[in-house]
Amino acid sequence: MDITYWNKDIETMDRSAIEALQVKRLRELVDQSLKTEFYKKRLSRAGITSADDIQSLDDLRRLPFNVKDDLRQNFPTGLLAVDMRQVVRVHSSSGTTGIPTVIYLTQQDMDNWTNLIARSIVATGCCQDDVFQNMMTYGLFTGGLGLHYGAERVGMTVIPVGGGNTQRQVQIMKDFKTTVLHVTPSYLLHIHSKLENFNTEPNDLYLKKAFLGAEPYSENTCLKLEELYGIDAYNSYGLSEMNGPGVAFECVYKQDMHVWEDAYILEIIDPETGESLPDGEKGEVVLTNLVRSAMPLFRYRTRDLAFVHPEPCPCGRTHRRLSRILGRTDDMLIINGVNVFPSQIEEVVMAVPEVGTNYLIHLSKQGTLDRLTVKVEIYAKMFTGNMKELDALKKKITEKLRASITINPHVELHEPGALPHSEGKAKRVFDEREQL
Repeated sequence: MDITYWNKDIETMDRSAIEALQVKRLRELVDQSLKTEFYKKRLSRAGITSADDIQSLDDLRRLPFNVKDDLRQNFPTGLLAVDMRQVVRVHSSSGTTGIPTVIYLTQQDMDNWTNLIARSIVATGCCQDDVFQNMMTYGLFTGGLGLHYGAERVGMTVIPVGGGNTQRQVQIMKDFKTTVLHVTPSYLLHIHSKLENFNTEPNDLYLKKAFLGAEPYSENTCLKLEELYGIDAYNSYGLSEMNGPGVAFECVYKQDMHVWEDAYILEIIDPETGESLPDGEKGEVVLTNLVRSAMPLFRYRTRDLAFVHPEPCPCGRTHRRLSRILGRTDDMLIINGVNVFPSQIEEVVMAVPEVGTNYLIHLSKQGTLDRLTVKVEIYAKMFTGNMKELDALKKKITEKLRASITINPHVELHEPGALPHSEGKAKRVFDEREQL
């Protein structure tokens, strides 16, 4: 398999060199953080008053964790460590509290971020020959503009179409012979369900790859998309607090995501105790951004659950690999006392060949007990009037779910297009228990 690099020296540097660079940049980060009143107080309480207090990576644990509420409580400029005249970009994400989280970037920060995304794109085998159709939302959301700038840096032909208007998306793919998509997996599944309406087959397209992101999804969803379109689908990881996409990306081997450790320090911790966990053990992802001066952020608790692969990747990159996100500490559902992650349900339903491209999770109350209903769209060919086949399929899905989540769900089968869909991030869970 052909391996290409954006910056081979950095991507293949040995562990000792990576760690030495991390220490150097961590010291610079501490100095920059101390320019804000918030960090000056917080670090002082931890006994850190200058970069001299950081001598090795072990000293990282002396730094306190940061969480999303810290960003909200310091909105809008409490964590800004440079003069506003140096800021060239502002991104923001809305939250359930109504107070957004915001990040600031200088021109150097933008260049650093763009190069990380370019590195990620090249790791998947893309080059100047590719036509890149960006279906992500543009604006304050980091994903759209982030991949746009990275793809331009690589030299790809970029089509900034944004989200929505499925018929137009398909026509653009055909007209400009798009080879690479940036898209949410739920929307790419939805597009496939509509291709027949536009007299189009997957083979009529020129697609080779898709970069998936912006929402949780299972490995089986990824595999289903690869099968439906005959493409390679790549998992990526990012979050707005860390700039957005470009924190980690799969390479051509698609054996989980390389975290760019010259730019980020990755920790996996026990979400209950905060203690560090060894490679291979699942825990909460904690990240420190080493290459953003406008708004320093260290030891940020992402609430994402994953693990680190201890073995090297055959591509030759030495930056450690992060598993796909296995769930979140804050999206766990408690159903009649049992902990269930939506990703567990998706993993099951998307592995069933008869299931189509959409599903929903509905939670309600039946007396004092929780009731879990899983609604799935199945392919039209299943609706032949043979109720025995439908009952058998419903029973199969129910049994597979019960084996995975230990709860007996109610399964509903729906025709294609019957369930609501989203052209952006998919809303899969509808919990009506608190409304009763």
